[in-house]
Amino acid sequence: MTREQRLQPHIETIARWIIECEHIVAFTGAGISTDSGIPDFRGPEGVWTRRDAGLPAPRWRVSPGQVEPNASHLSLVELQRLGKLQFLITQNTDNLHRRSGIRPELLAELHGNGRLVRCLGCDRLYTRQEVGWDTHRWGPGYRTQKPIRGQPACAACGGRLVSSVVNFGDPLPQKELELADQHARRCDLMLVLGSSLVVNPAASLVGLALGSGARVVLANRGRTPYDGAATLRAWTGIGEVIPPAVEQVKRVLGEQPNRS
Repeated sequence: MTREQRLQPHIETIARWIIECEHIVAFTGAGISTDSGIPDFRGPEGVWTRRDAGLPAPRWRVSPGQVEPNASHLSLVELQRLGKLQFLITQNTDNLHRRSGIRPELLAELHGNGRLVRCLGCDRLYTRQEVGWDTHRWGPGYRTQKPIRGQPACAACGGRLVSSVVNFGDPLPQKELELADQHARRCDLMLVLGSSLVVNPAASLVGLALGSGARVVLANRGRTPYDGAATLRAWTGIGEVIPPAVEQVKRVLGEQPNRS
């Protein structure tokens, strides 16, 4: 039996559940972006995996300027268009979900976004281009760095702007975390894609979904603490199951207008 044949039952089940369910939430980690050429962190050749083995960091398959959303990102956009995807929670800071077309109001970037800065005063988000942030002059703007004279301030309240990326020890964005919590408790299907689920409090949202009676599809190449609890566990890359499942959904639902 070929790998495609072994995965076909998973694909058909995921498609059927997507069609049946009404409040679908996606939860994504670094594994969804590996097909775009970005290394993950805890996969077999991940950044932390290689570091712990005393090996150099993995090489990017493409230069950072050439990274594009891949078929899995675009499949989630299709679910949004069909009115099936109600919310997307991500641990990624790579901006690929926004670039793919996910609406910002349906997105919680729990670990921030490397292209955005956040006001410490009023919590407003800006792109670096909007505020004229020059990384060569002011650096990445992490909150642990001392402010540099002349760096941009918030246009709304004059507050200090910092990178929205959540580094170790930084608090998670409260509004996004609250929305993610609400949707995790309300969903009837959670698609957990490419996360090792070892970083909390983000990973605990999967437990909230399970505790509320939701089905949980977990697709990841590496082991996670939720392997035995997931309703369906697919030991594979995201691109091997989610795009073909969404294609089946599209064939069944047709070109229905967005109901969200």
